[in-house]
Amino acid sequence: MLQVTVAYSPAPREVFEEVLGVAEGATVRDAVRESHLPLQFPQLDWQAMQPGIWGHAVAWDQALADLDRIELCRPLTVDPKVARRERFKKQGARGTGLFARRRKGGKAGY
Repeated sequence: MLQVTVAYSPAPREVFEEVLGVAEGATVRDAVRESHLPLQFPQLDWQAMQPGIWGHAVAWDQALADLDRIELCRPLTVDPKVARRERFKKQGARGTGLFARRRKGGKAGY
């Protein structure tokens, strides 16, 4: 028997996490099916999501190893590059926020 963890975050700061035992040779799909995730979130189309093991994307037919953590990733709602640009715009001038304190003789932005 292998011990694996299935993790899913339905909303920010909310996590479903379940540790379960699966047979040797089980796949990511087998582990999610054996977990209580489909019962707890019946409206969730988990097969359309991208699975990962410890933050690295994998296929649904990936064989599991002992102590793997299977993570089901929600699609991004905002492009990270766009979000960073928006945060930077809100900071205002270069004399505020990240660039407010500078070492004497230091380069701008460091």
